Amino acid sequence: MKTGLSIGAAVSDGFLLGFSVPATAQGRYTAIAGDGDLTPRRGVFEPNAFIQIDTFDAITLLVPEVEMGQGIYTSIPMLIAEELEVSLHVVTIVHAPPNEKLFVDPLLRAQMTGGSTSIRYAWEPMRRAGAAARTILISAAAKIWRADAAECRAVQGHVVNSMTGSRLSYGQLVSVASQFPPPEAIVLKQPNEFKLIGTKAKRLDSPEKIDGTAKFGTDFRVPDMLYAVVVSCPVFGGKLVRVDDSNTRKIPGVRQTVSLDSSVAVVGEHKWAAKRGAAALTLGWDNGTSATYSIEKVIEELAAASQRAGVVARKTGDVAKAFDSSKTQISAVYEQPFLAHATMEPTNCTVSVRTNGCDVWVGKQVPGRAVDVAASVTGLPRNNITIHDHLLGGGFGRRLEPDFIEHALRIVKQVAAPVKVTWIREEGMQHDMYRPYYYDAISAALDSQGKPAAWKHRIVGYRPVCASHIQERPRPRRNRGSRRTLVRTTKPARGSRPARGSTHPDRIVERSRPLRSTFVVESFIDELALVAKADQVNSRRNLLRNAPRALHVVNLAAQASGWSTLLAKHRGHGISFMHAFGTFLSMAVEVTVSNEGVVSADRVVCAVDCGLAVNPDTIDAQIQGGVIFGLSAALYGGVPIKNGRVVQSNFNDYRVLRIDDIPHIEVNVVKSLEAPGGIGEPGTAALPAALTNAIFSATGERVRRLPVGNQLRKV
Repeated sequence: MKTGLSIGAAVSDGFLLGFSVPATAQGRYTAIAGDGDLTPRRGVFEPNAFIQIDTFDAITLLVPEVEMGQGIYTSIPMLIAEELEVSLHVVTIVHAPPNEKLFVDPLLRAQMTGGSTSIRYAWEPMRRAGAAARTILISAAAKIWRADAAECRAVQGHVVNSMTGSRLSYGQLVSVASQFPPPEAIVLKQPNEFKLIGTKAKRLDSPEKIDGTAKFGTDFRVPDMLYAVVVSCPVFGGKLVRVDDSNTRKIPGVRQTVSLDSSVAVVGEHKWAAKRGAAALTLGWDNGTSATYSIEKVIEELAAASQRAGVVARKTGDVAKAFDSSKTQISAVYEQPFLAHATMEPTNCTVSVRTNGCDVWVGKQVPGRAVDVAASVTGLPRNNITIHDHLLGGGFGRRLEPDFIEHALRIVKQVAAPVKVTWIREEGMQHDMYRPYYYDAISAALDSQGKPAAWKHRIVGYRPVCASHIQERPRPRRNRGSRRTLVRTTKPARGSRPARGSTHPDRIVERSRPLRSTFVVESFIDELALVAKADQVNSRRNLLRNAPRALHVVNLAAQASGWSTLLAKHRGHGISFMHAFGTFLSMAVEVTVSNEGVVSADRVVCAVDCGLAVNPDTIDAQIQGGVIFGLSAALYGGVPIKNGRVVQSNFNDYRVLRIDDIPHIEVNVVKSLEAPGGIGEPGTAALPAALTNAIFSATGERVRRLPVGNQLRKV
């Protein structure tokens, strides 16, 4: 569906673009793409980039972040609607179009959804957008009534005159309100005035997902569209040298074969024809120097790299002196494997390339990059490229990368029709943009009381750049600069750093790739507690005693999980803490380890202080999903490489938790008036350490290499 855009007035936070989109539903998300011409329309009040009200009282809210299951199409509208004084039941939600200048997330410096930043970024700008519109509407009503604006107030989509009882709907105020400039002063509500924020709101995008009308990228159809299935070289960095498609061309419905440097696409009248055609290909590959590469070689190179100096991300105090003076020193190596994103919706992209234009229908986390890639591949001006947004059937970071969009564009340039390009599950699994393999060498020196006095943490990462179809041999890389993704998870919690000479350890962190290192740090904290003969919870209490929010979530998780309760034989409990993305989180896990060494997670208790909870239901859901995602990775995840190839191909050998594997998950959200923190990733990042600490409690075996798999010995 096409929609017209128009330029609206600037709000004080600097956003300029306004939208004129017909409201097609009430209280619903609707998959209207942010494309079309920039023709102003009458009868629409557009005070800023995020709000449009027409004369029929239809209210449309534009969301600058992408919905991929995290609930952002409900939480961000809650921020706007709160200050606008309207109910969620009367608004329609639409996507923001690609526009790096207007919709940049300042925390990520791009128009991007990721890094648990959406609500942190939106917290004030979206509320200011709603408050600005409310202020103008009140002023418009006061002008009509020739009353003092102080006598008027906004109530449920109306402005009411407190002195006379007169009432005008927002739609009735559109004409007059459109004449007002942006307000010079905006007053935001205080938390005790909130009506929506902090309540458990139902997801606005749920009805369409339930009845099947919601449009994901894989659902999109266009007239005369063809379908393509891709086959890529199975070896990293390999090249295509020979194609025999004689059998493929015999299959009914196959239209053509498209060859690229390291892949082949079969184009058909429907996906089944394309898939059958791809399976019938006879291909010759030049596997190159990676043909004998293996995961063992990766680990060998990482171990060697860990002996070399890297970039110093953080240094506090005289570490060398502290180690020299300590009689007790502990060292360990932790390893985390390559991980596939394994999104439920297979990677896909629909493209139409014409002489004078290009349309791309895709679900992605970085809309602006799609425009950049399309312009680069087609050579068309950016203004001739239209990106149509769709819901994401799982992102997890995979759809941050535009490689699959580029690949689809290169294929479709050779086809005289629109084409939906799909990577079947096996191709998507074996040509993912994998989470890097990490090798952490960590050591600590204890003082005479058994407390950490010094700390060294050296991290090496290794990434195979086989990003779906643009492959090169995996090689270890040294980072040239400091990346905050690591520092946020290795530095102490805010407020926890004691004065010099106290028990907080001197520390140095060296690294050559960024890493969310909660698994390593929180596992090692447990190891230090064991050497000091201290309870794991008490050890953390001591380290976090000057960080009230951090200490509170640790105490809450311990209490809610019944930490002091003795568990039966073969059962154990573990705990972890993390402070990242502006959120404090502690997680306690109970496990049972069978006589055969099989681990079962029985219960997970999480305490989270993410500041003011905009929608508590969303927080519960994201923590639960994060726990399941993290458990899958910690227990079963990992992408081995053998002869330069990824071993797994589908969910049968890249296992995720089945429904009967899921533990009881309890989420305790701390009530807070602090600004919101991020919640998308903490639930996943905190899980592995709590799990492996629990395994040690049950078995006495320390897991330092993930996944747990079958490495535990039989009892």
